[in-house]
Amino acid sequence: MKKISLLLLLFVIGCTTTPVDTEERISANRQVVKDLFAALKGELEKALAAGGPAAAIPVCNAKVPEIGKTFKAKYPDWTIGRTSLKTRNPKNAPDEWEKDVLQRFEARKAAGEDPKTMEYSAFVEKDGVPMFRYMKAIPTADACLLCHGKVLLPEVAAKLDELYPEDKARGFDLGDIRGAFSFMQPVSSRN
Repeated sequence: MKKISLLLLLFVIGCTTTPVDTEERISANRQVVKDLFAALKGELEKALAAGGPAAAIPVCNAKVPEIGKTFKAKYPDWTIGRTSLKTRNPKNAPDEWEKDVLQRFEARKAAGEDPKTMEYSAFVEKDGVPMFRYMKAIPTADACLLCHGKVLLPEVAAKLDELYPEDKARGFDLGDIRGAFSFMQPVSSRN
């Protein structure tokens, strides 16, 4: 039965998507990444300038969900998030598909590919619904190391321990894959 369902899904996707459709979806997802990254970076830069890394952590803790809600309102059919193999918040743990893509990103990095260029997309079935999924790697930049690096200021480590008791998102080096933006939308969605 699963084979029949998979064949039917591939047939339906093949009939409803074209290379142009796929490129349009990828382009739309790239734009959402760009906009989401700009919003997150803007809040982080303001918080860092106002009080340094330890003071920025609670701002990120509160602002990131607000930014997510804004994007969810703009793209109501989409699932929009960030995930990692080493999450700060366990609510952002990768599902099996995301975990596989993150591991592929790591293999590509090990083979010499620049994480800044890494993205992956696929048409999949989730709970019986044809979906388009997209992930874009998030490379670790200098500013990320303030809260995600191997050496943290004591006040930063203390604030992270307080707000994120299950934090695993430390120990990164510049250029490491910090995680990825992960988006999912029904194939029937056109926004």
